[in-house]
Amino acid sequence: MRRVLVVEDSVSARAFVRAVLESSEFAEAHGPCEVVEAHSGFDAMRLLPRGPYQLIITDINMADINGLELVRFIRKSEHHRTTPLLIISTLRAEHDVERGLALGADKYLPKPFTAEQLRD
Repeated sequence: MRRVLVVEDSVSARAFVRAVLESSEFAEAHGPCEVVEAHSGFDAMRLLPRGPYQLIITDINMADINGLELVRFIRKSEHHRTTPLLIISTLRAEHDVERGLALGADKYLPKPFTAEQLRD
């Protein structure tokens, strides 16, 4: 079973991502998924040692440790350096996307997005 860490301070956004990842459509395409939720970057730092995770999805705009700082930390970590990482964010300007990818994110998905876009 795939384990996915979802780092998002919005309860509704976390619930949406969880619903998509735990859906039968996602399971048919990618296999079953266990979602671990973090409500902040700090919470994610606490949960990372409880990995491994096959995917990390993070928002950028969070109050304590933002998503870009989290991406930087993950990419320097011996244990999580190669874990696929997806940024989801309301920041959608080209320079925001380029910055997230340059820090080591594998993909960048601007909000709002559909369930189909997330599954892809």
